[in-house]
Amino acid sequence: MPSLVARMLAVAFRVARKRPMETVEGARERIEEAKDDPEPPHWVAKRHEISRRTVGDFQSYTVLPRERGDGPGKAVLYVHGGSYISEISPWHWVLISRMADAGCRVEVPVYGLAPRYTYREAFGFLHTVYRELLEHAAPERTVFAGDSAGAGLALALTQTLPGEGLPRPARLILVSPWADLTMSNPDIAEVEGRDPWLSPVGLREAAKAWAGGDDLSDPRLSPINGPLADLPPIDLYIGTRDVFLPDTRRLRDLVAQAGGEVELHEEAGAFHVYPLVPVPEGSRARAAIIGTVQDL
Repeated sequence: MPSLVARMLAVAFRVARKRPMETVEGARERIEEAKDDPEPPHWVAKRHEISRRTVGDFQSYTVLPRERGDGPGKAVLYVHGGSYISEISPWHWVLISRMADAGCRVEVPVYGLAPRYTYREAFGFLHTVYRELLEHAAPERTVFAGDSAGAGLALALTQTLPGEGLPRPARLILVSPWADLTMSNPDIAEVEGRDPWLSPVGLREAAKAWAGGDDLSDPRLSPINGPLADLPPIDLYIGTRDVFLPDTRRLRDLVAQAGGEVELHEEAGAFHVYPLVPVPEGSRARAAIIGTVQDL
C-alpha cells in the first residue's frame, strides 16, 4: 500500500494537476501559460557551485560537486520533464543536487518548450551541450538521466548520437519515461483511472504542440520506435499508478528482445515521477539512483 503522504499528495495532484488537463480546452490553456523561471532554488545555489551559459538560443546550467578530484570525473546530463510544456521545477533540482553530492558534474540543459519551440530545436542544442560536457568527463563515466518527457528525450537523444559521431554514455536512468507520444497503447485506458496526475487528453495536446505538426510516431518524438539495440544499460523507474506504465513495460521488453541490458524498478501504488517527490517511496528510489551514479 502507498504511504500515507503519497496518498494525500495523490488527492492534491488529482485536483491541481490532472483536472485542468482532462479537457482539450483546459490543456490548450495550460500549454499557452507563461513558463516558470528555470533558475535553481536559492538553497541549491548555496550548496553547489553553479554556472549558466548560453548555447545557441538556450541556456544550460552546470552544477558542480563540492569536492572535486583531479582530472575528468563523473558526469550526468539531466533532461527535465514537464510534458514538454513546463519548466524545470524545484523537485528536479533536489535530485540534481543529490547527484552533485554523489560527486557528479551535472549538466542541466534548459531546452525550449512548446508551443514556442518544438523537438526540432532540442536535438541540436542537446548535441552541443553533450559535446561540451565531453570536454570534462569521459563517456564511460557519464550518465544520461531524465524524467517523464525528459526521459523520453534523453532516450531519443542517445539513439541519435551515432549519427552525430558522438559516443554513447555509460548508462541511462529513465524515470517514468514518456516513450511513445502517440499514447496508442490500449492498456493505457486501464491505468488512466488510477493515475492521479496525468490525463491522456492533455498529454496528446502537449504532444501535438511539441511535434509541431510532425508524425508523433517519429522516433525522435517516440523513441520506443527508434533503434533499441546497442544502447547503454538502462534503469527504468515507474509506479503502477502512472499512465506511462504500459509503455515502460513495453520498452523494457523491446530492449531486452534487442539484446540490451535493462532493469525495471516498478513501485506498487506509486504515481508519476515518484522518485522526485518527497514521499517514502521516492526517498528509496532516489537512494537507488544515487547508488547507481556513485558506482560509475
